[in-house]
Amino acid sequence: MATITELASEIVLSHASNTPMTKDELIAELREVHAALTALDKGEAVAVEGEEAQEAAPAITKRKAFGKKQIFCMICGKGFTTLKRHLSAAHDMKPKEYRKQFGIPAGTTLASKDYSESRRQMAIDRDLAGGLAKARAKKDKKAKKS
Repeated sequence: MATITELASEIVLSHASNTPMTKDELIAELREVHAALTALDKGEAVAVEGEEAQEAAPAITKRKAFGKKQIFCMICGKGFTTLKRHLSAAHDMKPKEYRKQFGIPAGTTLASKDYSESRRQMAIDRDLAGGLAKARAKKDKKAKKS
């Protein structure tokens, strides 16, 4: 049977293989996992200390979170191009819940400004709005015939 240290290292290794982590984050997570496994082995309740602290104070201010090249997660402070996938994968949270927790207006996009602009420009270049207008006109024409 594997020791608690071996189990903790396997768990952290698995998590680190999917999530970029610094050396300090790896060490901290290894300590937390080891402590949790030790508590479970002794039959004690596992204390979750990070979640309450994370909800109380954001890791980064709202002003700094919305950057030109990256948008930063206010829970963990990591930077991304878009937040939707990160929120669901890392924090098991939907964008609506995230906006509510940090008081972000519903119209605010959870993507970096550069990314939004590049997607907008791509839509203009491909004339996606023109295609949509043509499709709607065609649909309206069919509806009037009926």
